[in-house]
Amino acid sequence: MLKGNLKSINNMEQSKKIEVNNMPFNGNGQGSKVSIQGYEGSFHQEAARHFFGNDIEVLPCATFREVIKIAASRKESDGGVMAIENSIAGSILPNYNLLQKSNLKIIGEIYLHIGQNLMANQGVMLKDIREVHSHPMAIQQCLEYLDKFDWKLVETEDTALSAKHVHQHRSKHIAAIASKLAAELFSLQVLAPNIHTMKNNYTRFLILQREDIAAQIENADKASVNFHTDHSRGSLAKVLTQIADGGINLSKLQSFPIPGSNWQYSFHADMEFDTIEQFYTVIEKIKPITAGLKIYGVYKKGRTV
Repeated sequence: MLKGNLKSINNMEQSKKIEVNNMPFNGNGQGSKVSIQGYEGSFHQEAARHFFGNDIEVLPCATFREVIKIAASRKESDGGVMAIENSIAGSILPNYNLLQKSNLKIIGEIYLHIGQNLMANQGVMLKDIREVHSHPMAIQQCLEYLDKFDWKLVETEDTALSAKHVHQHRSKHIAAIASKLAAELFSLQVLAPNIHTMKNNYTRFLILQREDIAAQIENADKASVNFHTDHSRGSLAKVLTQIADGGINLSKLQSFPIPGSNWQYSFHADMEFDTIEQFYTVIEKIKPITAGLKIYGVYKKGRTV
């Protein structure tokens, strides 16, 4: 059955086949709209721009749940961008649950370097600052730098929103910590770039699209899958053995409790491979030894930017 599915995938109309190189949807991102978590100037918008190009229109959302809801709406958007894990904080577990419950497909990913920057209105100098506003996480990431000054630290709901408020209020004594994109959008000057303590800080973002319009990705070399076994002894080991024997690199394996079960788990697996045939051959072999399997998406490994 999976072989038949593979043939049908390979025989899809060429108009449905695209090479993903930051150009999904209509080919260049222009005229497309994607939902993101946060406000304009957020790291989600920065990730969207790196993937689609600067012409992409973003639809800011207060929560990740709203991101999924709008991404799934034909009338509101063409898809969505959602953070899924961070190199320091780890996996964003609730977002895996949102992905599992949705009918969205992963069509790509981007790994974004998270750089925190101190910014203020034009003409403001370090000696003028009395307060610094930002999201609590951003403040925590920059404490080593902030401790050098006697500034009042004010926690807000969003880094980009903090930058926007500094701009709107024309403050001469308040600075914000946010992305360089936020500084660009709100005409702020960066007083101190990259003030975060841990420099190796990256967030992985998934690019999502509705299943009915998601195109086949040419030269795909990565897939995300969710499966669960019958939880008999050695059942998980059998699945992992088939994946390894198929020459596939298991780059991530995340377990999740199955709601309503007695300590039973499903597993999210990110698989990297050389050819699409290799992937589907392994899927064909593991399907009989799983109690359930869902492919979230087959796509290209993301760039690090």
